[in-house]
Amino acid sequence: MADKKRKAGGAKRTPGLSADKTALTNIATGVGEFELDLATKHMRATPQAADLFGISADTVASEFTTWERAIFVDDAPKVRAAIESAEQSGNYYVEFRVKHADGKLHWLAGKGQVVGKENGGTAVLRGIYYDIAERKQLEARLLALNETLESRVHDLREETRALEVLNRTCIAIAAEFDLERLVQTVTDAGVELSGAQFGAFFYNVVKPDGEAYMLYTLSGAARADFERFPMPRNTGVFGPTFRGEGPVRSADIRADPRYGKNPPFDGMPPGHLPVRSYLAVPVVSRNGEVIGGLFFGHGQPGVFTERAERITMGLAAQAAVAIDNSRLYEVSQKEIAARDEAEQKLQELNSTLERRIAERARELALSTTQLEDTERRFRMLVEGVTDYAIFMLDPAGIVTNWNPGAERIKGYSREEIVGQHFSRFYTDQDREDRIPEKALETAARTGKIEMEGWRVRKDGTTFWASVVINAIRDASGQVVGFAKVTRDLTERRETEERQRQSQKMESVGQLTGGVAHDFNNLLTVIVGNLEALQRHLGGGSPDHDRLRRSADNAMRGARRAESLTQRLLAFSRQQPLEPRSVDVGRLVSGMSDLLRRTLGEQVAVETVLAGGLWRAHADPSQLEVAIVNLAVNARDAMPNGGKLTIETANVQLDEIYASAQVEVVPGQYVMLAVSDNGSGMTEDVKAKAFDPFFTTKDIGHGTGLGLSQVYGFVKQSRGHVKIYSEPVEGTTVKIYLPRYHVETEELTEQPAQPIPRGAGHETILVVEDDGDVRNYTTDTLRELGYHVLEASNGAAALQMLEHHPEVDVLFTDVGLPGGMNGRRLAEEARKRRNTIKVLFTTGYARNAIVHEGRLDPGVELLTKPFTQGALAEKLRDIIDATSDQARILLVEDDVMIQMLATEYLEDAGLKVDTAASVTDALNKLRLIPGGVDAVIIDIGLPDRSGESLVREIRSIYPTLPLVVASGRGRKDLQLLFKDVAMLSVVSKPYTADGLTGALRAVGVR
Repeated sequence: MADKKRKAGGAKRTPGLSADKTALTNIATGVGEFELDLATKHMRATPQAADLFGISADTVASEFTTWERAIFVDDAPKVRAAIESAEQSGNYYVEFRVKHADGKLHWLAGKGQVVGKENGGTAVLRGIYYDIAERKQLEARLLALNETLESRVHDLREETRALEVLNRTCIAIAAEFDLERLVQTVTDAGVELSGAQFGAFFYNVVKPDGEAYMLYTLSGAARADFERFPMPRNTGVFGPTFRGEGPVRSADIRADPRYGKNPPFDGMPPGHLPVRSYLAVPVVSRNGEVIGGLFFGHGQPGVFTERAERITMGLAAQAAVAIDNSRLYEVSQKEIAARDEAEQKLQELNSTLERRIAERARELALSTTQLEDTERRFRMLVEGVTDYAIFMLDPAGIVTNWNPGAERIKGYSREEIVGQHFSRFYTDQDREDRIPEKALETAARTGKIEMEGWRVRKDGTTFWASVVINAIRDASGQVVGFAKVTRDLTERRETEERQRQSQKMESVGQLTGGVAHDFNNLLTVIVGNLEALQRHLGGGSPDHDRLRRSADNAMRGARRAESLTQRLLAFSRQQPLEPRSVDVGRLVSGMSDLLRRTLGEQVAVETVLAGGLWRAHADPSQLEVAIVNLAVNARDAMPNGGKLTIETANVQLDEIYASAQVEVVPGQYVMLAVSDNGSGMTEDVKAKAFDPFFTTKDIGHGTGLGLSQVYGFVKQSRGHVKIYSEPVEGTTVKIYLPRYHVETEELTEQPAQPIPRGAGHETILVVEDDGDVRNYTTDTLRELGYHVLEASNGAAALQMLEHHPEVDVLFTDVGLPGGMNGRRLAEEARKRRNTIKVLFTTGYARNAIVHEGRLDPGVELLTKPFTQGALAEKLRDIIDATSDQARILLVEDDVMIQMLATEYLEDAGLKVDTAASVTDALNKLRLIPGGVDAVIIDIGLPDRSGESLVREIRSIYPTLPLVVASGRGRKDLQLLFKDVAMLSVVSKPYTADGLTGALRAVGVR
């Protein structure tokens, strides 16, 4: 009967479990029962428990160690501890994760009691296991929401307190006219609002005799603390505040580069208050005058926040208004006294009014006569000018008068044009673009506009004109018209164009002549030695030593040709650079032996390397070439020996300096200076020093490309280069390379490795239109153990791919004939085979895969000419790299949310790397091999805001997909990043679908 009941229930009874337990398991779907013999550690459980653990149902009765292997390795100690605790207390409860065969983690809870122990029998732990994954996800979301709410409540309380202090202070200073009491109230309020230990208000006072001096009030400090020191003025730290440039906030003023620059102190003066955190805000009057400044300090670093800065700026604004009112009150009192004095003098003047009126009438009559005479002479002058078109416009642009010069230049008579709009002199395109209206708007706004452009005569012909439009205003400042002067510059423009063309042709001739001269020399070496090889190989018994010398000489000629080509590319800024973080001091130190061997014993090499040098952002190989070129030039300028000095320093190029240079951006740079005490340069030589093929050396000594290579490399690296030289005194060349702002790790030099070879089963498709290059490449690849296919153009390569699915790598030249370059071929190949690897090669990669001197993201390039070793290493790197999963960098500092998001992304089949700060994220982006496919960024990060990370990533990686996550409103985020391409937004708390949907929105599947 019992058997029938069990069959009707449809449950398979587990040996050793009671019928009541089995019935409970059947009712509670998803809950698994278990019994654990605490003495033997033998485990018996229901199939539901096995399903929860992700193990086979055949193991429901087995050793506990079998079940323990399914528990996540970090949680296994916790489960064992819970079992040991149950043996003592009798109760068992634990939450842990198990790892299923598919690699996913699941949260489980175990609950039970120990039975049998009280009767002296075998102690057995009986209980159930059930899934708590949904509860864990809810806890994570609730935790995030709770933290956000607590933060907002705290911020609200702080804002309320700040508003109360501000309100109290504003009421107090609004009714205060005594300047000293007013500024003391403001200083005390600033200390309270900012959280400072001490504060000061330095302000300017003007005496009745016009002399200006400075006073100050203090809060939190004694006046004796400041009496020993001079008043702060135009120093690096205080100057911006007294110039009204804006607030200055420093987490640690002692680490600020402007700190400690005013002599005689190199740092904090003895006896000064121990300032670390520093906040200064200018107090600026309504009319823009800088009244003074509020200064706050604290002995601990990192005290003043952005909020404190905003509040003190508001306080400074209120203080400025109050001080203005105090000054106005003082001025009004003076005006009242002056008005009384003026009334008295007016009474005295009235007695002589009639006499003065008669005198003034005579003066006006004389002035009128003089004005009429001046106007007559001016009219004669304007009418006599025929080389300039001079005419007047009313405020709407209607012509009101017309001189003979205008009639000659534009072809209209006075009667034809007066009353017409001046826009008829402009081309149709200019009128469509509203150029005439914009010109009048600019002249009205600024008072004057100067411009050049094409203008149209009455007969329809055009001429190149220089135009000046001046606004004419009445006594009240209202624009009443415009004076317009036009000059015909067509002939002069044509002459200048002819001169520019002549100079261009001269430069092209110099360049092509230099290239032809040097390449002919190199080809003579190469062809002559190759001819010798052929001649000796055709003999009966070849001289191997002679053959080897010929081959070596030909190879040296080819290497010189390669170097010449690279210098030409460097000068034209077309070489594909691979910029990275460079320790310039270490690079120079590592080159010391090379430079001494290159320069010889007659030249002494001295290095002056700055401490704390920033890292530069440049291609280290090209920087080494540039240093060698400068050193060789310096050696040649010192034929009798001398001293070469290499210096490094951190520099800041400001806007004033940058505006006077060409292609220089203000900012921080690493400076490298190479100096010699040789013959120096004249001004003419210095002006042409960077020109290609310009050299002062004898024919056959130097190519004239050394300095042009330096110039091209530095400019392509977005840096700056400058020559300082005087005849007989010597020469200094200063290179300024952009500072690398990301923290980096030291790179260690790797030992030489053997040339990697193919595995024997890998297939390479070589696409090269030059037959000789193609033959060399295919032979080299076969020597390396690869199976090789070849094609001469893109169309043939695509047909080859259709018939050979085994191709692993497409190795293609960028420049191909037939209308399909290497980049387009790669795109078409990936459409047909999305797993195929691509390696580009080129000797000149303009625009196709190199933009602004840098390789496009994700592009693998091997420049021509290449060696067998370089080709072998590049191929192995590409073939061995895995790219089956999209790789995501998750930037999130909350550990629970980071774990939850990682689980979401891994469940979606994505590979996840994590970072907890902006600095960590930038380092990960630089160090992850092959880069990442997208970055998910939390807005609130500990070291800097997520917004700054978005802006910095976009400046470095213009096309990298980004996802921004925040608890702020979605519309606010979209508005904040409306100018950022390839970016989507996901709101917190997010779900798995929301996160993966945001990735799909930027193209990551």
